[in-house]
Amino acid sequence: MRLSDCRAVLTGASGGIGLQLARQLCEAGAQVLAVSRHEGSLAPLRQQYPHQLRWLQADLTQSADRHQVLTSAWQLGGVNLLVNAAGVNHFALFEQIDDARLDELLDLNLKATLQLTRLLLPLLRRQEHALITNIGSTYGSIGYPGYATYCASKFALRGFSEALRRELADTSVDVLYVAPRATRTAMNGAAATALNDALKVGTDAPEDVALAVLEAIERNLRELYLGWPEKLFVRLNHLLPGLVDRALRKQLPVIRQHSRATTGETSK
Repeated sequence: MRLSDCRAVLTGASGGIGLQLARQLCEAGAQVLAVSRHEGSLAPLRQQYPHQLRWLQADLTQSADRHQVLTSAWQLGGVNLLVNAAGVNHFALFEQIDDARLDELLDLNLKATLQLTRLLLPLLRRQEHALITNIGSTYGSIGYPGYATYCASKFALRGFSEALRRELADTSVDVLYVAPRATRTAMNGAAATALNDALKVGTDAPEDVALAVLEAIERNLRELYLGWPEKLFVRLNHLLPGLVDRALRKQLPVIRQHSRATTGETSK
């Protein structure tokens, strides 16, 4: 898919990976409907690309707001690219997650993504070629202590992406699942950042992740996993889960130590 031909709906567009995707899509000549709860850093980007970038304030967990996205997509002249980048994460042991945070995470990461995709699917199917891109995580393939609820949402998103791709195999709509590793964004809480530093976890700049996502879109890939050795860990977790169990068990004291600093911070 040529980026200059894209008419994209991009969720989670006001920060982190989403903001960089908005910037790079506009730089490539795409038309972008940027969806987020707050305008944030999109304001100067809108001034830079007034004829390419439109912003829609929306809470995707609300049905009325999702339908407003659909209306705006029609006004854009239809869309051939949906990028589901909206999401939230809380670093905390599962016993530290209260009902409100659990609902927030699952409602946005999973339910809203599925509901918006279903709503926009008829519009996407009208295109000669369209692509749904779901931004998942390495933690959609590896269950990691301190991120149990987040893992639940991303494992589900990965399964949804695979199943939907197969449902749409004889249509004009493709599905791409992207699994970034830890990414340096303003969403990272102090405890999550300290944990990554203590464990020497590799992290990527959001602009580098966005560039890799757009390259995958251009190449019409089905899946993209980012980071080394994270790709190896994903493979090992599939083939030799006991080996990963033992490795992560050794990290538990460090994870528990840093989890005491928060009852739930955002990351990635």
